Amino acid sequence: MDILPENILIAQRKKKLDDLRAKGIDPFKNKFMPAIGCGEARTKFEKGELAEHAKVSIAGRITAHREMGKSMFIDLRDQSGRIQVYAQKQTLGDDQWNVFTHLDLADFIGATGTLFRTKTGEPSVKIESFTILSKALRPPPAKWHGLEDTEIRYRQRYLDLMANPEVKDVFLKRSEIIREIRNFLYSRGFVEVETPMMQAIPGGAAAQPFKTHHNALGCDFYLRIALELYLKRLLVGGVDKVFEIGRNFRNEGLSRKHNPEFTMLEAYQAFGDYESMMELVESMVRHVAQKVLGTLKITHERRSDFNSALQVMLNKMDEFYGLIQKLSFKQNVLNEADNLFELRNKFLEIQEKAKKESVPDVTREAEAVLNEYLQQALSWGAVSIGFGDDQQENKKTIEKESSSFEKAIKATVSPFLTIKTIDLTPNWKRAKYKDLIREKAGADWYEISPAERRQRAHDLGTEISKDYADFEVTGAVFEKLIEPTLIQPTFVTHLPKELVPLAKLSPDDPTTVEVFECCINGQEIAPAYTEQNDPIEQRERLEHQAGGEQQKLDEDFLVALEHGMPPAGGMGMGIDRLCMMLLGQESIRDVILFPQLKPK
Repeated sequence: MDILPENILIAQRKKKLDDLRAKGIDPFKNKFMPAIGCGEARTKFEKGELAEHAKVSIAGRITAHREMGKSMFIDLRDQSGRIQVYAQKQTLGDDQWNVFTHLDLADFIGATGTLFRTKTGEPSVKIESFTILSKALRPPPAKWHGLEDTEIRYRQRYLDLMANPEVKDVFLKRSEIIREIRNFLYSRGFVEVETPMMQAIPGGAAAQPFKTHHNALGCDFYLRIALELYLKRLLVGGVDKVFEIGRNFRNEGLSRKHNPEFTMLEAYQAFGDYESMMELVESMVRHVAQKVLGTLKITHERRSDFNSALQVMLNKMDEFYGLIQKLSFKQNVLNEADNLFELRNKFLEIQEKAKKESVPDVTREAEAVLNEYLQQALSWGAVSIGFGDDQQENKKTIEKESSSFEKAIKATVSPFLTIKTIDLTPNWKRAKYKDLIREKAGADWYEISPAERRQRAHDLGTEISKDYADFEVTGAVFEKLIEPTLIQPTFVTHLPKELVPLAKLSPDDPTTVEVFECCINGQEIAPAYTEQNDPIEQRERLEHQAGGEQQKLDEDFLVALEHGMPPAGGMGMGIDRLCMMLLGQESIRDVILFPQLKPK
């Protein structure tokens, strides 16, 4: 029976563990308290805050090792960063050196020694003693420095964090972002609360819930789809400024912007309205960006998008190369195919660079290579002159496909030549929903018939379901054609009343409500309302939304409103999308530690 290589490595590591225990060393029972972090010691040494030969005690995971006979260098890493450790047989003695040789990548050790610089100037610790704190029985990922397999990265996030320090930094910054949101709201007198995640009636949004059953109570419950209705009960109860950061659950699709389990912030302020919430959102996002990132101008390199675009380009090259080889018998055309093959090889090199180097720099290199090819390439029209009668169809096909190919590869590079920078400085743009629709879909959009709107939406490339109501057709146009273009902070105001039944009608246009959606980076991150506090009006609109199904009405919430709720402004903010925008991540899975995946 063949044994897999990984199994051999695991067996070798277990053998080393057995050898250690035979020496009276059980690495899982040892204790060691570091006095300073690995990265912290390195930084302080470089800044001169720790002197040469200063003694330090550090602990961390081994991420690299280099053997040099009777000495060895290893890299030790903890949350604060990395430092190099130097071990000598002469210093440790025969017994300790023998134990040191039982160490593997990914093991944890504690070490005490003195700081020094190597001949190359690398800050290092010359250890005098060490303690094994944990023996890793499985080897680290094959690509230890830069794990790239997204399936492994998301399913085994601990390996992603071990192998990719920049990923760990994203999640550490996410924690800072949430902390600063809390600090901002606390400074404004808001009270943080926790409300039920299991609810008898899921309310506060139009979304498909997850259903569960409570055995002791003998009834069904739903995982909440929004925080709203319980927080409004607290406004009724006299808590005038209240917020919650918590998980919501929606039994719907997955995408780069959607995960079934996601984190929301909702905040409500008595005697406020959507205008006061606008100020709150803008001030809070600026506060968080300044505190966590130290800037209000956020640059996105879009590395993942660029790598995907390069792969699309390579695929197009392969298709076109295959077509030329298949259809052409003329030598000069085949020579041009060889040029195309060389171009493909250059782009394979660029693809490798794009994984590590600056995207703008690599993009400029890609553009230069592409322009050189397009300038030197023979005219496909010229090389096809002289095709025989039996090859006229081939000639037409090559001419047509070459034009399409050149346009396609130009378009692949061009979006990345300019860096996407999001400017969070004050005075964010405001625009009414209807005005944006008219700009994109036609000035007469709201004057034409529903059937004409449906047809025009289809002509504009928007997918329209047969069961869409008229307002949903307009909403689809907004989501498909307008929202993705709103890169800079934009408050889209006065949405259709059908979209937000929990908000007050606009006095100047009763077909809309006093609502805004804050869109940044091409997606909504924060809707906010002037909250509806008229219990009669609220009941009518919720009954209309429920479609006559009484069991969907939250009667307790409606009864609470009848006791009197102060006028208020309320807002919700998707924490995951906020993190995507601030941290330059292109998928929601890259800001959620353990995104939802189908079990293996």
